[in-house]
Amino acid sequence: MSDNTSDTATEEIELVASGIPELDELLNGGYIRGRTYLVQGASGTGKSLLGQHFLRAGLDADETVVYIHGEESKDDILVNAARLDIDIRDAEFLDIGPGTDFFAEDKSYNLVEATEVESEQFTQDIKHVIEDVDPARILIDPITQLQYVERDQYQYRKRLQSLIRFLRDRQVTTVATRTLDRERTRETTHDDFESLSDGVINLYLDEHERRIAVPKHRGLGQVDGTHGLEIREHGIEVYPQTIPKHDNRTFDPELISTGQGPLDGLLGGGIERGTVSFISGPTGIGKSTTGAQILSGIVEDGGTALGYLFEESIDQFVHRSETLGLPISEMRAQESLWLTETEPLVRSAEEFDQHVLNQVDEHAPDAVFIDGLSGYKISLQGDDQRLIRRLHGLTRVLKNRGIAVIITDEADRLTGIPEATSTNTSYIADNIVFLSYVEVDGELDRAIGVVKKRLGDFDSRFHRFAIESGEGLVIEGPFDTVRGIMQGSSTHPVPDESHRTTDQS
Repeated sequence: MSDNTSDTATEEIELVASGIPELDELLNGGYIRGRTYLVQGASGTGKSLLGQHFLRAGLDADETVVYIHGEESKDDILVNAARLDIDIRDAEFLDIGPGTDFFAEDKSYNLVEATEVESEQFTQDIKHVIEDVDPARILIDPITQLQYVERDQYQYRKRLQSLIRFLRDRQVTTVATRTLDRERTRETTHDDFESLSDGVINLYLDEHERRIAVPKHRGLGQVDGTHGLEIREHGIEVYPQTIPKHDNRTFDPELISTGQGPLDGLLGGGIERGTVSFISGPTGIGKSTTGAQILSGIVEDGGTALGYLFEESIDQFVHRSETLGLPISEMRAQESLWLTETEPLVRSAEEFDQHVLNQVDEHAPDAVFIDGLSGYKISLQGDDQRLIRRLHGLTRVLKNRGIAVIITDEADRLTGIPEATSTNTSYIADNIVFLSYVEVDGELDRAIGVVKKRLGDFDSRFHRFAIESGEGLVIEGPFDTVRGIMQGSSTHPVPDESHRTTDQS
């Protein structure tokens, strides 16, 4: 967040809805009456559509609005907007683009005359429609139509300054669009119109991922960073990034039983509310089963849980869990467990966060299960590092609400523990349960152990475990006479000299 003003100054400002509530959130309340805003981005990012939402919001508020357009015809604009359920037929339209006569007729000017004639004509047309209609809102789509008819950049800047002052004197809120080359969409330097505008909204489209950012908003400030944006059947949807808020909640490390005595023993009694637990290990070792076991235990103890599946379907997860004796269907029927399957590359991380938080508000769960981290990074739009930052923000919000978060994470080695979690996510984790394969006397065993616990004691030894039909996770005795499990090297029998508990509080 940046560039905030005092409450007194805010009270003197009249806010204007953008037509997209979440964009208003990024703008710290909305546009400001009488100000001018620049919406820019590469072709296809949704600039015109964002402006059409702005006009529709004005019509809904019984305001008079004007659509100044220069690239599409009025008929095309209305048809395209209607396809996204945006009705702007009651807007006043002014076409400043070249008509068919420009192509059909043999007109010619010398260079100076052309710019002077067309520039003055544009100015007069805009002035007349504003004086005749007296609009509260104007969309200029695109503003570059004015730039094309000015003889140089200096004259263009003067024309813009004059137009902006004219509109502000009449308290007309203006949104202007501009198309940028794709190479320019990530630049941070400002040109004349960005400097003259009271606010700038940047739209991005990279490898089919849409983003939105507000780098500038005079008078109110803005929510910084980039945020999720989608164009769906009803137009633009904006998903602000999840930002944890500081609160005065007292941390209560109440233990939640996993429903599995030996696993509770490893964890020093269970997992605490308001913590994040990672279940890490190589593919096929039983991470999802361990997570399902914990969910089952929480529900059997009277709790509720949400589960988000990134690497398998709900039907497959339910079938596999019930084969192991975990009554997932019954828990779903009793509405104590809700499962969501995420389709690949359909949602941004911000949209996923919002979906989770909406379900948390609706169901007030004791735990949230994310299965698994690799699928999360593949299924959601965005680069790995931004996805991890968004996951961090989401888990912090859930922790602040006293919800236990359980995440499965895949290790890239079949044996040993080179790193506790993938992609440097261990800082998110309060608890890490690691599963690994171990070769002992020529046979391959499975090992389970707790390698991190921020709160309280835990059993520091690795134990044998198995995944058995009808029983699920079965934890056996510790590897008391075996060493080298964490290194992944060959293990050797040694005298029993294990330490049973470790305190890392």
